[in-house]
Amino acid sequence: MQTSALPDLAHTDTKPVHWLATAAAMAAVVAAAGLLQPDGATATASASEHRTGARHGAPPAAAPDPAGVVFPFDCSGAGQTVADSAPGDLDGDGRPETVAVVRCAAGSGTPPSGVYVLTQKGGAAPRVVATLVDPAQKLTVTDFTVRDGRISATLLGYSSADVPRCCPDEEESALWQWKGNAFVRSSSAGDTALSV
Repeated sequence: MQTSALPDLAHTDTKPVHWLATAAAMAAVVAAAGLLQPDGATATASASEHRTGARHGAPPAAAPDPAGVVFPFDCSGAGQTVADSAPGDLDGDGRPETVAVVRCAAGSGTPPSGVYVLTQKGGAAPRVVATLVDPAQKLTVTDFTVRDGRISATLLGYSSADVPRCCPDEEESALWQWKGNAFVRSSSAGDTALSV
């Protein structure tokens, strides 16, 4: 074994005190680094929420609540009920809209449904901006979903006034998507544009 020509150094003979001092110094460095991280380094619930908040400088907007909205159809005093609703950013502006399936609060039977798109800007009350299915069409809406900017539903109807209201005899799948300045409906009958 070859010996060093340098004199013995005190720190080469480690003791528990040296290890404790080193550990304390490392802990202080890690804690300081954590405090000095930029805001973008904090964890968020999802990437889309972070992206929306960063773009507008505020937390993401909540989808409009359909509970207090008066929808544009007459229930003759029976009242309206929201049978189903779902949020989604339908026009790609970073703010969610709400799509609501609404019908009259009838005690029995199968009242027709209406499908409405709600929006809400700033602190204003939610408002209806589009009617996708008008209750005057006397359709029942089932299998309703909002996903990836698209609204889909199954529409049940009647071939004539002689068909009992309990038992629809027509069925159609419908899909709506925002294109340009209108909701475009795709179905087996072809595409129909509904401008807002």
